[in-house]
Amino acid sequence: MSLIAGSVAVAAIAALSACGGDDVTADTNPTATSTTTSTAAPTTTTAGAKPASATTREEANTALAALGTLPVKGRAPKTGYGQELFGSAWTDDVSVDGGHNGCDTRNDILRRDLTHITVKPGSNNCTVVTGTLNDAYTGTEIAFTRGEGTSTVVQIDHVVALSDAWQKGAQQLDEVTRRNFANDPRNLQAVAGPANQQKSDGDAATWLPSNKAYRCTYVSRQVEVKSAYSLWVTEAERDAIARVLGECGATAPASAPATAPAVAEPTAVASNRPARPQVSPEPAQAPAPAPAPLVAPAPDPAPAPAPAPSGGVYYKNCAAARAADAAPIYAGQPGYSSKLDRDGDGVACE
Repeated sequence: MSLIAGSVAVAAIAALSACGGDDVTADTNPTATSTTTSTAAPTTTTAGAKPASATTREEANTALAALGTLPVKGRAPKTGYGQELFGSAWTDDVSVDGGHNGCDTRNDILRRDLTHITVKPGSNNCTVVTGTLNDAYTGTEIAFTRGEGTSTVVQIDHVVALSDAWQKGAQQLDEVTRRNFANDPRNLQAVAGPANQQKSDGDAATWLPSNKAYRCTYVSRQVEVKSAYSLWVTEAERDAIARVLGECGATAPASAPATAPAVAEPTAVASNRPARPQVSPEPAQAPAPAPAPLVAPAPDPAPAPAPAPSGGVYYKNCAAARAADAAPIYAGQPGYSSKLDRDGDGVACE
């Protein structure tokens, strides 16, 4: 994206403030002022680096192993929560990556996640004026223009929401650590404003990106951040993260080694020994099917994960499910219904 040089009016917008509410509203501009110049000042154009959105099976297994180390507890009371407990909005006074570099955290993340950006002259190569976001949450491309009424099109999401962190261990952290948490690039992602607002302070059990290709990376980042800051997960959250990682090929460490020998060893012994003494009678040695029954039981685990949903739970619609703090509902869970699963992917009320 480029800016058109020539005689144009340029609105100079004051510094953007921090996310409001429970990670719902991104950046507003309560003190905006405007000035007019006869000639547009030149801007610097750079290409930003977009975080990878693909998760390999190995990375999914690593995340699953890390998930197993996180404590599992219920939510602590939200009493006393406030964003100010995590420091000034987008402060540069932190010891995480990007701290004390002369640029506020919001613009650090915009420079990282947007491509084809232009930077405001005289801002120490800091303030992003325009750019393009390939949104990881929605899989869409969004044009960004800094200004009152346009900056909120792209918002900075806390991958692990501040409110969620507060209820799962952050109350016990000191102010400096909470400040680092709120400005840690590992926990920040430039995203479409509506997606950020929809997520609010939800965890993996209540909200996942609509872009399914990014879900494994998304939950892996949540595990990484919670592990780094000694936060815990709820049982529902842990199960949801494990389910997503399983869809990316992650397997429980104990199951892979246990299954391999049980199936491979009997098959090898049964087929090799008869073959050596008798070369031609191989067809007659049809007893080879004997190992087949040993392998056949393998599909048994498949029916087990599909328990019938509890008949005692029923939600008239997704609004009712969300009101009960039950969404999203996965196939097999109480309350799941194909009527609530519009795209038929096994996840209702996404």
